[in-house]
Amino acid sequence: MDALLSTTFPFLSLLSVPLLTNYTTSLNLLFFYLTWSTLLLSHTPLKVEFLGTLAVRLLFYLLPSYMFLAFDCLAPSVSVATKEHGEVGVASTSEHGDKGRWKRVAGWSTLNVLLGVGLQAGVEVLLIHGLGVRSALKITTALPFPYAVAKDLVRVFAVREVLSYTLHRFALHHSSSPLRKSHKQWYHSLSAPYSLAAHYDFPVAYLVRVFLPTYLPAVLFRLHLLTYLLFLALVSLEELWAYSGYHVLPSGFILGGIARRQERHLMGGDGVEGNYAAYGLADLLVGTSLGSDVLDDVRDEAGRRDVNGRVGRKAKEVGKKVKKGGRKARGRDGDDD
Repeated sequence: MDALLSTTFPFLSLLSVPLLTNYTTSLNLLFFYLTWSTLLLSHTPLKVEFLGTLAVRLLFYLLPSYMFLAFDCLAPSVSVATKEHGEVGVASTSEHGDKGRWKRVAGWSTLNVLLGVGLQAGVEVLLIHGLGVRSALKITTALPFPYAVAKDLVRVFAVREVLSYTLHRFALHHSSSPLRKSHKQWYHSLSAPYSLAAHYDFPVAYLVRVFLPTYLPAVLFRLHLLTYLLFLALVSLEELWAYSGYHVLPSGFILGGIARRQERHLMGGDGVEGNYAAYGLADLLVGTSLGSDVLDDVRDEAGRRDVNGRVGRKAKEVGKKVKKGGRKARGRDGDDD
């Protein structure tokens, strides 16, 4: 326990440097670098990676999910009003057939998260201590440049979309897949998405559906550990909100589209043939989109923000300025004459 706390607290302080200080960007980066370097010098890279990954999953997924779950259980009548599917979307409701089932969903989801973190640590132990090769992720005191971070995030999210589609469709839904039945009995037995549902599945199916599409892109590009933790935090927040069941989300365009696609897939049962990936791009290209696709989301968002109207008004304003400038120019030419 002492070793866990001695590593976790410095890591949390690392996360808090840019958030809780009032210094300039340069000083924040300096403090961040010093904290990160001290963390790596005082602990083994394997321990930093393991506890860093665990801390991100706890802070950005498990703890908020349990807060949402507690809200469902302690105030179900209030929670119903915030859910997209009403009473069906409340974890503790009898609509799910078994009032105590949400406890099993929460328990298995938590175990699956820990299974993924443990498997990631096991891969690193095998590579470093077993095979004597370099780690799967880059763990150095040097900080990645912002451009490199942005480029890596675009790449890993793109590969994650492709892997999510391929593994989900062919490893979990194909008629000859040995995991199809288990995936149906676990994941597709849920009546509607609610807190912690994102990680609820048969453990092997969970590794195929959630863990591998997230971890393999990071290994493929050998991300810097800090970039990977940022990527994992964004994925965790995506899973947290997309499966929360709330009809109002922080981002109606991105998270709202993801939530709608995941709901149609989850609530469609085992016979559903589409919406295998979160962002809908792979489904759109292959033709397996269910309901509205990602292009429909873009058009809906543009309509809500009145993009065409704004462009038209802006064009009129520019036209008026051009005409006004032309009249002034002609007036000056007349004065010169």
